[in-house]
Amino acid sequence: EGDVVKEGQVLCIVEAMKLMNEIEAKVGGRIVKVVAENGQPVEFGQPLFLMEPLR
Repeated sequence: EGDVVKEGQVLCIVEAMKLMNEIEAKVGGRIVKVVAENGQPVEFGQPLFLMEPLR
């Protein structure tokens, strides 16, 4: 939390069916909150991070 990321930067890796998928930032901004914790199962479309866009 609090990290500033650029558009296209890899935020995390999600494992799905033994494949590792890199999740990239769609926009640049500051990570306000990490919603999904490491090792926690997530559903398609579920938010992983809350971000504040850079101005």
